[in-house]
Order: sequence, then C-alpha cells, then structure tokens
Amino acid sequence: MKKRLLATLAIVVVFFAGALALAVVLGGPSAPSAMASANNPFEAADFSGLPELSTYSARDGARLAFRRYDVANSKGSAVLLHGSSADSRSMHLMALALLDAGYEVHALDVRGHGASGTKGHVAYVGQLEDDLQDFMEQVQPAGPVTLVGFSSGGGFALRVAGGEHATLFDHYLLLAPFVSHEAPTYRSGSGGWVDVGMPRYVALAILNQMGVERFNHLPVVSYALNEQARLSLTPEYSFNLAENYRPQADYAAVIRAIEQPTQVLVGAQDEMFYPAQFSEVFAGAEKTVPVTLVESANHVGLTLMPSALAAVTAAMSELRESDGEVR
Repeated sequence: MKKRLLATLAIVVVFFAGALALAVVLGGPSAPSAMASANNPFEAADFSGLPELSTYSARDGARLAFRRYDVANSKGSAVLLHGSSADSRSMHLMALALLDAGYEVHALDVRGHGASGTKGHVAYVGQLEDDLQDFMEQVQPAGPVTLVGFSSGGGFALRVAGGEHATLFDHYLLLAPFVSHEAPTYRSGSGGWVDVGMPRYVALAILNQMGVERFNHLPVVSYALNEQARLSLTPEYSFNLAENYRPQADYAAVIRAIEQPTQVLVGAQDEMFYPAQFSEVFAGAEKTVPVTLVESANHVGLTLMPSALAAVTAAMSELRESDGEVR
C-alpha cells in the first residue's frame, strides 16, 4: 500500500513538473493583430520640438533615459510615465501642455523601453521602483512633484502610490490606469491590445513562489503594434517587466494604502478598459480619489486630444490646491 502511494505521488510530481515545463516552453504569447486605435493616432502626432534624451545613472550602473522640458518660475514638476510598449516620445504633447501651464516636465523612458536598457526586460521585480528612486535623488525635479502615469504607466504609478516609495512624490495623477486583469475595469485582452501567454505566465508565477526565477526573462505579454511600430517600440514584455510595470496583485490593498492626493482621469470612450467601473474600484480608497471621465476621449486620445490635455492640466492644478501647495 505504501509503495503504491509513493508510486502514485511520484507520477503526480512527474506529471506536474512536465506540465510546468510544457507551459514554460510552449505557453508564451502570440502577436495580436495591429490595433488601429492604438497605432494610428501617433502616426499623425506632431513630434517637432521633441527634446534630446538626457540620462541618469541607475544603481546597477545602467544609464537610463528621459526627456527634460524646462520652464522658468515653475509651479512644480510632472514626471511622466508612458503606456505599455511605448517610450517618452508618446508623452510629448502632454509634456508641452503641462509646460505651457507652467510645469517643469520630465518624461521617462522606463527601463525596458526606448533608450533605457534592453527592450522588454528588467532584471528583477522591483527594479523599476529602484530606478524611480535613483531618478528622483539625482535629477531632483522642482517641487511639488506629481507622478503622472498613463495606462500601464498609470498602473505602475498606482503601485508606487500604494507602496513603500509613496513619499517620493507629492501627488499622483493616474490616466486610464491598468489596475488588474481581475478588476472590473479590465476588458478581455485590453480590447485587443494584448495577448497574454497565460500558461507560461501562470507557470512562472508558480515557479517564482518556489524560488525559481531563472526563466523570468521569457516573454509573457505581446502587444498589438503595427509592423513599423514593432521596429521602434517594445513588442513584448518578460515576466519580470510584466509583473513590475503594474500594481501589486492585491490591487484593492494598494488602493486602500494611498496617502498622497491622487486623481484618476479616464476617456469616456476608452476601448481598452471599462470607463464607468473606475469610480467603483477607487471608491475603496481610504482617502477620496476623484475619478473624472473625459468626454469623447478614447484610450490613446487621453494623451493627445486638446480637451483631454486641458483636463490633465486642470487636475494638476486641483492636486496642488488639495494640499495647500499653491504658490
């Protein structure tokens, strides 16, 4: 009886290990068909006047890139985090709008994107927070400083706002933030923007819980870029980057932990998320987090449309007023 039990256990272990191995090897993402609403608007955007890249030194010695927009007698600063697969160029029109409103702006190429590190990769989950801390210590943007994140960048900004590094910034502005694939805001596949290699993702998550991280460099998410965009942007994320450039798994706890003044803006016509559900999700915060729907704006339009950019600058002003920092 004991031998039979041991034999059965051995078979189960071998089967489980084999299933994990197959999921890791064969369960990766496929490239989804190009999503017009995510690609086409940037083809028509005016990137004239785009600042040259500056760099700062991360603690691992890497030189990470950002674009600086300077203004005399600033009202404070905005640090901009781009969306998934993108880089600092995608935030150019928003940076100009904030510059015109009197803010100093720094638009980051988050590690794994643009000119910062190897595209699609970070060395460990938590490296992006380390990079952000290094940026703030070295560049020292004029205060008060607002972290402004769009889409996945908004999810990462939420991660920071509800985490141990929250006091790096005075305020947070989340633009159509990715909250979680389990949140009511999430459309399946982000409305066609992403393909997640779920078998590999789940297998790597299990392996990480067992202390095995050697496969975390493998891609688990692919984005619906057109062929031209795939050449210059970041078409896939490794497990480490996908886990880091988003909120922690318990998103509700992250939201409850928000202390700094925070606002959320979402396009009323957002096709990647469910706009009407954001108020419900952020109602769980201990402190009030206003959620504003921007009429006529879709997902990418939130960073490009004049009416959306006006809403962003208005939210920045309200955030400054909320903590008595108006000068």
